[in-house]
Amino acid sequence: MSSLGERVSEYRARRGMSQRELATEVGRSESWVSQVERDVLQVERVPVLQALADALGVTVRDLRPDAAALPHTSSEHKVSDLEALRMVITGHPAPTLVLAPPRQLSADLDDLTRRVADAWTLTHASAFSEANAVLVELVPDLEAAWRQAKRGQRQQLARLLADAYQAASSAFARLEEADAAWVAADRAVTVAELGGDPLGALSGLFRMAHAFITLQRLDQAEHVAQTGIDALAETAESDTATPEQLSVYGALHLVRAIVYARAGQRAQAHDMLEAARRIGQRLGEDRNDYETEFGPTNVELHAIAVAADLGDAGQALDIAANVDPSALSAERQSRFYIDVARAHTQRRHTGEALNALLQAEAQAPEQTYTHVLARQLIRDLLALAGRRAPEELVELARRSAALP
Repeated sequence: MSSLGERVSEYRARRGMSQRELATEVGRSESWVSQVERDVLQVERVPVLQALADALGVTVRDLRPDAAALPHTSSEHKVSDLEALRMVITGHPAPTLVLAPPRQLSADLDDLTRRVADAWTLTHASAFSEANAVLVELVPDLEAAWRQAKRGQRQQLARLLADAYQAASSAFARLEEADAAWVAADRAVTVAELGGDPLGALSGLFRMAHAFITLQRLDQAEHVAQTGIDALAETAESDTATPEQLSVYGALHLVRAIVYARAGQRAQAHDMLEAARRIGQRLGEDRNDYETEFGPTNVELHAIAVAADLGDAGQALDIAANVDPSALSAERQSRFYIDVARAHTQRRHTGEALNALLQAEAQAPEQTYTHVLARQLIRDLLALAGRRAPEELVELARRSAALP
């Protein structure tokens, strides 16, 4: 018996629809449709199934023969990890505690700290399904603990909660779920400020800017990043700046570099890169303060992305030839290879581009299968190769559901 994903893919093909067209019809992202068709996401909620069925011109029972047994709403019913995390950040974060009598409970800070670290480890590895599964339980636990904590624990719990929201924002942004990424980042900013962590609040702006880039709201992304830069400038430019301050300051400059590159503003993009390089040189090493992975190597990875965005393939490849990303996270390494593949594709180097994509897949399969740039590259390479497409490319397209 075929799976839901296989049926969605089949009905979509029958109607001559692309994944992007189906995504538009159901109000989701193209990566969401891709994950459904590959059975990464299990659609359980009847309203979502109905939207899919309407868009495909079939009935819900055509998609899910057991649909009659599915509940329309149930707080206890387990839906897909991504959808469950979206539901967690929907509405008030702790509605059951709004009218509850005040309580002061002791939280297990060691356990919660470990769980936040686990969420970030999975996010940096682009293991999104696992990260979301962790965050689905972690965020409500932290919200409850923060609201009911003893006075001496409240500040640390606020910082942990803000960190968890930032992990959620990062995961959503990379999966093209920008609206959810925005909400999570906004919560991170608020909670970090309440917890007395101004750098945490400013790193939340870094996440928010990435959400706006995903939404292609470059004006808002630039505004948010510039707000953070302005707030940090005096402190970060001083001789007494801490590594944490330099990391957040540099990361915000990298966001602006990407914004300018996407807008085709070459001079401004390179100005931001040079500013980030100077900050990286002051920092002197690759670090991961506030989960930004800022440092000299990540600056060069962004330089490659900026060059690819601007169509400067030769410059991107020249920079890449002198970069070793192996000390960075799997996500960063995978993105490095995706951008190298972009540059090779721009030069019609199909073999080199395919090799780079396979390296990206080896580092972070989920990111390679769902990232909009990677999927478009696979389609471009198939178009360039035509009937002579190598089997490795065809298989990669099948694994990522990127076949035309």
